[in-house]
Amino acid sequence: MPVPVENLRAIGLAAGGFFLFAAGDAVAKLLTDSLSPIQVGFARQFGLLAGVLAMLAVRGPVVLRTRRPVLQVLRGALAAFSVSFFFLAIAKVPLADASAMTFVAPFFVTVLGALVLRERVDRRRWVAVALGFVGTLVVLRPGLGAVHPAAAFAVLSALCFALRQMISRLLSGVDPLATTIAYSSLGASGLLLLAMPFVWVTPTHPHIWALLALMAVTAGLAEFLMIKALEIGNSVAVAPTQYSHIIWTTFYGWLLFGQLPDQWTVLGALIIVATGVYAINLERKAVPTRG
Repeated sequence: MPVPVENLRAIGLAAGGFFLFAAGDAVAKLLTDSLSPIQVGFARQFGLLAGVLAMLAVRGPVVLRTRRPVLQVLRGALAAFSVSFFFLAIAKVPLADASAMTFVAPFFVTVLGALVLRERVDRRRWVAVALGFVGTLVVLRPGLGAVHPAAAFAVLSALCFALRQMISRLLSGVDPLATTIAYSSLGASGLLLLAMPFVWVTPTHPHIWALLALMAVTAGLAEFLMIKALEIGNSVAVAPTQYSHIIWTTFYGWLLFGQLPDQWTVLGALIIVATGVYAINLERKAVPTRG
């Protein structure tokens, strides 16, 4: 059965988005040599914040009208924690390793959906969750001292992302997507701004400012591409493109830092990716294809 043109376009946009996300992560890792990961996270938000401020200027404050303000603010706070935890991880852990660990987020979403939202999860999805957890253990190898303890921050980042996704489900059909994006950007930027007096270091070299600007631009463009992808295509068609992120982070890790994942990280990542694709395929069978 041919893939609808809208889904092909969406897949292309999403793939470009994850390429840019990986590029931004690589730049962030470079910046953590000179700046606090929290300050780097704050700078990253500027890309999306600029887009949101432009949207507010064009469409007015009506964008901020919400029926669930507490959930919107909480989602923004989780966005701040998610990016901060991830940058704390990549400050010490190779990019590909940290990227592999964040792929447990879909499994967290499944567990949280069952426990908090009381969603029905069949046996096959629980098997996928269990295998994804096994893959994460292979990457982390707890107790063996093979991976830097900061790797745990990548898992916390994935958990925060999963909580954001759970809140997104609660907000779906309640507030417009533009409202959710606006609150996420403003909330995350506001929370990280509160931390700046404690971690701020003024860059003294022009190349640091250039890298900060590059990271913000790539993040903003990546978010825009992902939003457009989800607007025109099915989420189940777009979802597998997220695994291209580990390909690009591995490439950037090798190119910029001379880091390549070891065989255990590769094995664990393959287990996580395989079970993730399996879980996405289950969703595809349950959701009708647009077009």
